[in-house]
Amino acid sequence: MLLKVDSLRVTYGNIEVLHGIDFEVTDGVTALIGPNGAGKSTTLGAISGILPISNGSIFLDGKDLTRYLAHQRVDEGLSLVPEGRHLFSHMSVEENLLAGAFSKKAREKIPETLSRVYELFPILKEKKGNLASTLSGGQQQMVAVARGLMSLPRILMLDEPSLGLAPIIVEQMFDLIGEIAAQGTPILLVEQNLMEALRLAKKAYVLEQGKVIGSGEGPELANDPHVKEAYLGL
Repeated sequence: MLLKVDSLRVTYGNIEVLHGIDFEVTDGVTALIGPNGAGKSTTLGAISGILPISNGSIFLDGKDLTRYLAHQRVDEGLSLVPEGRHLFSHMSVEENLLAGAFSKKAREKIPETLSRVYELFPILKEKKGNLASTLSGGQQQMVAVARGLMSLPRILMLDEPSLGLAPIIVEQMFDLIGEIAAQGTPILLVEQNLMEALRLAKKAYVLEQGKVIGSGEGPELANDPHVKEAYLGL
């Protein structure tokens, strides 16, 4: 495995919200699915180092990152694209992208990485001088994902990348996520659009109330009776 999360617990005040979850990420797309409040975004925050953990361990390619600070985890290859994009609206598209390449390793390869990003997202090359605030919602989400790629991640974590996008743009976004994974960047995906997430996922884990209650291949879970009833309304 590339990423291993072992007995991860997170507490807000006196309330434990993650109850010792375990899962692994290898290649391709790994999805975390479940209802609102299940702990999916909290899991990504804990892995990235934004949220403190109360117990458990996080390993990347066998290296224990549990005590690493957030920026050190980025240096090691963990990159989070948060829900809500969080772009620098007063900066241009390209300035936003360059902000993602702050580690020494990423700075050394900016020309190559920028070229790759513009191949994946040609509309961003067209609009590289435009202020991020002038882009459509779909284009802003592309900037957010592309900025995550600029750090040369070994794992790219995406939190609700389709949130608030028009259906036709959602389809494009998932196609791009699949292409990024196919080009060799493993993805850990949190997504409310379950059918699209499970379509892409090589492996998926079901979270409920801060616990992993099931796992399997994406298509397998899409046909699971509990998943169908609880999350798809079928």
